[in-house]
Amino acid sequence: MENCYIVSDDTLEACIIDPGCMFETEWTAIKRYIDNKGLKLVHMLCTHLHFDHIMGCGYVHRNYQLDIEGSMADLTQYQQLRDYMNAFGLDPTSIPPQPPVHDISHQSAIQFGTHTLTILKTPGHTPGGLCFYCPDEDVLWAGDTLFQGSVGRTDLPGGDTEAIIRSIRDVLFTLPDTTQVFTGHGPSTIIDYERRYNPYV
Repeated sequence: MENCYIVSDDTLEACIIDPGCMFETEWTAIKRYIDNKGLKLVHMLCTHLHFDHIMGCGYVHRNYQLDIEGSMADLTQYQQLRDYMNAFGLDPTSIPPQPPVHDISHQSAIQFGTHTLTILKTPGHTPGGLCFYCPDEDVLWAGDTLFQGSVGRTDLPGGDTEAIIRSIRDVLFTLPDTTQVFTGHGPSTIIDYERRYNPYV
């Protein structure tokens, strides 16, 4: 139950964020959407490199020749993909080989079409956690850093509770109150609601 996002504008250029699809049927539905809309996929962005957010990256690479754009601080998590899948009883041979990771953690922004996504460093859920903010639309893709009424778990290897709280308070909560937050799991939320009511921060 992981959220994958396809973000596009009037130019028809598009980004795919966190393609966690594991099965061919899931990927087929995503590819059908891209093709039916006539979109040109130009970026494959990953908020972090936990297995459930990158299982579909091989499909994207195979079909659109895009590499993962994420943080190399999550290289350990990336390399443990198959171990995590085995631990959760999933078949690691069911997905295409994973593509290389292009480190964007030192960049300030990603551009597509007429839009810019600001890259925000938000470690805590993983060491290399990233969020993507679109100022023009006042929208944030938060991965597993911030959820509606909750925050990302920090009990997995590389997790850091103090770091995720700092990331939310010092980075995400500096965004406008009206910012819509698209999360890695579950429903969307807004910054103002989380600032006032999120019990973890």
